[in-house]
Amino acid sequence: MGQLSNRLPTACSLALERGAGPRASPVVWLKRGASAVTVIRHARRGPNFPIEKKGAGVAVIIGVDPHKASHTAVAIDDKERPLGELRVRSSADQVGRLLSWAARWPKRTWAVEGAGGLGYLLAQQLVSAGETVVDVQPKLGSRVRLLATGNVNKNDPNDARSVAIAALRSKSLRPVAAEDHAAVLKLWSKRRRDLGSLRTQAVCRLHSVLCDLVPGGHPRKEITAAQAARILASLEPLGAVAQARYELAVDFLADVRRIDAQMAEAKKRLEVAVKASGTTVTEVFGVGPYVAATVIGYVVDVGRFADRDRFASYNGTAPSRSRPGATRSSGSPGGATGASTTPSTWRR
Repeated sequence: MGQLSNRLPTACSLALERGAGPRASPVVWLKRGASAVTVIRHARRGPNFPIEKKGAGVAVIIGVDPHKASHTAVAIDDKERPLGELRVRSSADQVGRLLSWAARWPKRTWAVEGAGGLGYLLAQQLVSAGETVVDVQPKLGSRVRLLATGNVNKNDPNDARSVAIAALRSKSLRPVAAEDHAAVLKLWSKRRRDLGSLRTQAVCRLHSVLCDLVPGGHPRKEITAAQAARILASLEPLGAVAQARYELAVDFLADVRRIDAQMAEAKKRLEVAVKASGTTVTEVFGVGPYVAATVIGYVVDVGRFADRDRFASYNGTAPSRSRPGATRSSGSPGGATGASTTPSTWRR
């Protein structure tokens, strides 16, 4: 998928929805065994990917380098020898062409780079067609190119071959599964978050214009559509410049009202989706529909984390430490500073 990383929204954006204070009961996550470390080895060391033999043949790995306009696929065997190459344009029959080309290898596994991003649609179409698909992170393919010898030019065929080799040599890869209700929760939670950002932007612009129309502007940081409407109703702009600012403020007010209506509708849909999922996450003190939808939508399966520490690192709540000798506003120098402030990004 390009280049996006799969992270939860920042911890501060997941504020408790029922007024939970610092005494809220912590959620205890089941500790699991240590996870395998992804290792990419050379072919001479033997494959780490489970190659299944069938008669005289072996399974084939098909690496796919997805792009917006086209997809390039390269097939390799367990010795990393290229068996075939195909480039298809993004179209309605892209999966059909790929399956027809790959029919010569009955025991095949598709390795799609960034199956949660740019390769999302193609990966889901392959899964729907009954194919075995694994997700290869872009950094794994780049490591193969970095350590490779010979022709390592950065082009689509070489990228696809690197993805296939990374899948062949990696000990643990995430299998791509057909999306379920968690994807619905992710979509609606992201919609609500995006609308919140748009509303903040519109309100800030409205504040800025009101400061040019009213001395001191609105006295409070927060402003509602009703408050802004009363302020504008009391104004009588004089001159062309003031009139233009007044009309601009009216437009910003209309934006705030529109976004407020969209947020209310998105909240209703989010609540319906969470209720339909049958989740018990909302039974945790302080967790409402938005937090539950965000956690379920982005985590999907908590079992994929080795322990609670890995999960905390994933969602941005792991404690962080300052560099030695640094002065912190709270706590001792170099000590734990609470939740990590590293911003999180998301896959689609």
